[in-house]
Amino acid sequence: MFQYIDTLKEIFIGGERYNYILQGLTFSVGVTFFSAVIGIILGVLFALMRISKFSLTKSIVSMYKKLSKIPILSVVVMLVLMRLIFLYKFFFLGFFIVIVLFCIFEKVFKGNPLEYFAILYTDIIRGTPAVVQLMILANVIFAGFRDMPVFLIASLSFGINSGAYVSEIIRAGIEGLDKGQMEAARALGMPYGTAMKEVIIPQAIKKILPALVSEFITLLKETSIVGFIGGVDLLRSANIITSQTYRGVEPLLAVGIIYLVMTGLFTKFMRKVEKGMKVSD
Repeated sequence: MFQYIDTLKEIFIGGERYNYILQGLTFSVGVTFFSAVIGIILGVLFALMRISKFSLTKSIVSMYKKLSKIPILSVVVMLVLMRLIFLYKFFFLGFFIVIVLFCIFEKVFKGNPLEYFAILYTDIIRGTPAVVQLMILANVIFAGFRDMPVFLIASLSFGINSGAYVSEIIRAGIEGLDKGQMEAARALGMPYGTAMKEVIIPQAIKKILPALVSEFITLLKETSIVGFIGGVDLLRSANIITSQTYRGVEPLLAVGIIYLVMTGLFTKFMRKVEKGMKVSD
């Protein structure tokens, strides 16, 4: 027993090899945090794109009607636009082409182009392995940026991947609510944005919280593939210790225990948050 304890000391403390574990832990937690932030932002954005009834053509017509009622404002807006177009002609040319294509798409397909774009993003990301996305981002998209930190590439890759799953979780949570909730809010005179903010979203958060917790736990464990692009995460740190000590079981068990403790603490914390939200009902 004592001999095995000495072996463990030699594996992790000898040569200060525990620093590899600490470095990998910091890297994994940091990537998970920033990926979660990116994933939430993208998830909310694409979920709203899926459920929105936005029409660019109607918005342009409505804006034109409002400006036409105030001739002076129309002239000022026109002069400002002409000045900006003169200064940034190529940008506005591209912007104008996008607007025209957007309006044509609306008329031809009788739908919201934003919804189709969100569906395309979700299907592509969920239909390809995370490691493939990570490799493409590192070796294709950022191939010309050799000084780009691995931490940033990993955060972007996992954030984009997580955003597709978070968007579906949020969309399902919002659409799963009784439609009468929105109708009642609108009947009380609430604008669409206010009704979403005050009525729909608070109820949806309570429904989607368990699924979001599962997604973030998966995201934490998913960072173990970052070693494919040279990142030193927890799993990579275990491989480094194994290569130096020729002991493969103990480093992997240590990493597994660390993952288990982190996910356990996070799950326990979120359960308390969920209970607190139920009490407030």
